[in-house]
Amino acid sequence: MNDVNNQIRSFGVAAKILFLASAMSVACLSSAQRPQEGVGQTDVRQLIVGEWVINDELSDNSDDQVEEAIKEGGGKVARRWFSKRDEDFYRGGPPEQELYDRISYDDILSIEYATPELTFTYADDYRRVFHTDGRRRTTTANSFYAEGGADFSFGNWDGASLVVEARPRDGGFTLETYSLEEGGNRLRVEMVIEPSSFRAAINLTRIYDRAN
Repeated sequence: MNDVNNQIRSFGVAAKILFLASAMSVACLSSAQRPQEGVGQTDVRQLIVGEWVINDELSDNSDDQVEEAIKEGGGKVARRWFSKRDEDFYRGGPPEQELYDRISYDDILSIEYATPELTFTYADDYRRVFHTDGRRRTTTANSFYAEGGADFSFGNWDGASLVVEARPRDGGFTLETYSLEEGGNRLRVEMVIEPSSFRAAINLTRIYDRAN
């Protein structure tokens, strides 16, 4: 029994030593990672700046995703049988819906960032200017649309991602998440888009490659 007790005591001491060593390792690893995470967040704010061009092979087809939303909302999509759908078939509409077209169909995107202001420039020099410091428009949505104001957006940094929410003039909304991949050379944009005339949201992922 004494031998058994001695073995139990030895095992208990070894277990305590192992536990303390593991705890110290975790603490050291955690403290070592904290500054790296902070640097990563700083890097994404710098690396997101630049010229981006769409990667069609890796991106969703915008027309396909629009049709999925139409069907989900109870609408019908025309059968084409043997005819091929025109490219960018669902692009176009009233001016108050232009923002949806730009984020869904334009092949280029230029991003500038001067804290806290972001400028997104699309084809034809279409520009969105918004801020990441929590600013909100003070007018109500109803009066804003009734007065025929411009589209507006606002964003915030969520870790290593930029989250942008937009309120187009038609009364709908967009929610866009921008994340960097491939060491900052690829931009992933995941979007939930819901024009006011839709009964279901369009879920769309677009992938851009760095052009500069």
